[in-house]
Amino acid sequence: MAKGRELKGRIKSVENTRKITRTMEMVATSKMKRAQDRVVAARPYARALADVIASLYNPSLAERFPLLRQPAKEARAAVILLTSNRGLAGAFNANLIKEARALIAKLEGAGTHVELHVVGKKGVGYFRYVGREVAVSRTDISDRPTAEDAASLVESLMARFISADLDSVYVVGSRFNSVLSTPPTADRVLPVEPPAAKGAQKDYLLYPSAEAILTELLPSYVRNAVYRALVETVAAEQAARRTAMKNATDNAGDMLNLLRRTYNRARQAQITQEIAEIVGGASALQG
Repeated sequence: MAKGRELKGRIKSVENTRKITRTMEMVATSKMKRAQDRVVAARPYARALADVIASLYNPSLAERFPLLRQPAKEARAAVILLTSNRGLAGAFNANLIKEARALIAKLEGAGTHVELHVVGKKGVGYFRYVGREVAVSRTDISDRPTAEDAASLVESLMARFISADLDSVYVVGSRFNSVLSTPPTADRVLPVEPPAAKGAQKDYLLYPSAEAILTELLPSYVRNAVYRALVETVAAEQAARRTAMKNATDNAGDMLNLLRRTYNRARQAQITQEIAEIVGGASALQG
């Protein structure tokens, strides 16, 4: 019955694994719901900022704001890559890294010097492994990012863009469209491209002036773009982890069914053999 005991041990091991993956699936589902709420809450503010900037923007005004400067050539660019600190999320981090590598290759192919800023242990570990220099490594941003986290990522880059030390800043993260649709994306946050006006223009009362308002709004617009990238990437991470853990739980169930059938067949074969031995022994005694 050595094989039977071995199968029982494997069944117990898979049952324990399934309990763990099911628990992790439930935790990821709960975290994803909270992260999704943050994504939904961030969108109206972003739309309001875009509407105001679109209403205030005109080409003559743009000449006086460095964040609107459109460089003739991208000589230096910064790429902010957002990844997670933890794994068990399927191909989530691999897809983000692939997107960042494609963007870096495209920029460097055009003669742009690329400076890499990486958020998350998975991205930091990958680029350390391949020997790529990373200007900034951040592993301190949790799965509940704040506006302060976004500001700490982009504030110094904005100052360098204003001083013409950088010509562009990109953010690579995931866009949370739905639980099943979280594609990796690369968005340029600097220079600011004035959003296209949508629908009828609103009539704003401006105080003290359009210039003063844009001075405050443009940096807020950039910080908000990075904050949205953070919260959407976290929501996408939890969705990917939920899917990965659900698949693992389902696979464990399929494996348990197979092991139990194999165990039952082995038990039946052993019982049949024991009966045959008893009948054979009885026949031998009678003979």
